[in-house]
Amino acid sequence: MSAAVVSSAEDLAALRRSVRAFLADAVPEAEVRRLAETRTGFDPAVWARLAGELGLTGLVVPEEFGGSGAGFAALGVVLEEAGRALLPAPLFSTVVLGVHALLLSGDVAAQADHLPEIAAGRLRVAVGGLGTGPRARAIAGTRGWLLEGTVDGVLDGATADLLLVFADAEGGAGLFAVPSSAAGLSRTPLRTLDLTRRQARVELHATPAALVGAVGDGGRVSAALLDRALAALAAESVGGAQRVLEMAVEYAGTRYQFGRAIGSFQAVKHRCADMLIDVERMRVAAEAALGAVDAAAPDLPVAARVAASFCGEAYFAAAASGIQVHGGIGFTWEHPAHLYYRRAKSAELLFGSPAEHREALLRQLGH
Repeated sequence: MSAAVVSSAEDLAALRRSVRAFLADAVPEAEVRRLAETRTGFDPAVWARLAGELGLTGLVVPEEFGGSGAGFAALGVVLEEAGRALLPAPLFSTVVLGVHALLLSGDVAAQADHLPEIAAGRLRVAVGGLGTGPRARAIAGTRGWLLEGTVDGVLDGATADLLLVFADAEGGAGLFAVPSSAAGLSRTPLRTLDLTRRQARVELHATPAALVGAVGDGGRVSAALLDRALAALAAESVGGAQRVLEMAVEYAGTRYQFGRAIGSFQAVKHRCADMLIDVERMRVAAEAALGAVDAAAPDLPVAARVAASFCGEAYFAAAASGIQVHGGIGFTWEHPAHLYYRRAKSAELLFGSPAEHREALLRQLGH
């Protein structure tokens, strides 16, 4: 897959069709449920196919490092389809967080070491310490850097081959690379609400690490990466909400009560109409944020926070409404509605709550 393949609206539509068809075949609902009960939470064979058949692991990796060099709009299409299918794979952690942490660091040597391996699907990456939570400490020793501390909520942190950790050092925050085999590294899977997306607690005890970029540059890299993460999560949420809407409309048209399809009842029609409006508004907000990334727009932090605050709440509202439309069956373990409900709540809070995003937005606007 080359960058030119996903450069136009027609190419993006073709990318969407191919990704949707692949995910429908590789990770149908039954497979999503099966993987949710496994130790790792994903299928390495599917990951290899995502890399080899579709080239998704190298989609936004620059061509000089073996990738396609596509933009965030193309990545947004992939993430929307991944959210629609509840793809259980380290795509977000590796391709959104890992790749962009390396690109934003400006460290060409680290990029040359890791990006070709990511593009080939041989290296899975997790990023810890992103956002405002507690960070590890980086200590400069005679033999290099050592990390100390605990980082919670690391996406796919228990199975990643490489950890990129934001840590505080004497000269300011920095980004540090820690291989999974590093001494003093402990990773504990966490039991979270969302069964389809794994998180881990990462503990570092005098763990050797390699500095990526420069000490003191970690704050800039973290802030820029968070903007991209919020835009990407908004796109993923659009896909999930769209699927919830489709399931609700389909059920409302086929479920009969009192001799009529329940979709003919005013209360159900209004609920589905509200879901549709919210999904379309989510799409506009997400596309604005994705476009701001590709355009390197100065208002990207604003667009990202708008998308995060609105899409987080709207996805959860849509998931809750979907359960209501389905009635009793929607509350059962056997129905997929609860999987989207769990993903929606997790996504709403993953990088901060909607209220926190609005507070950050006000600060960005000078209020």
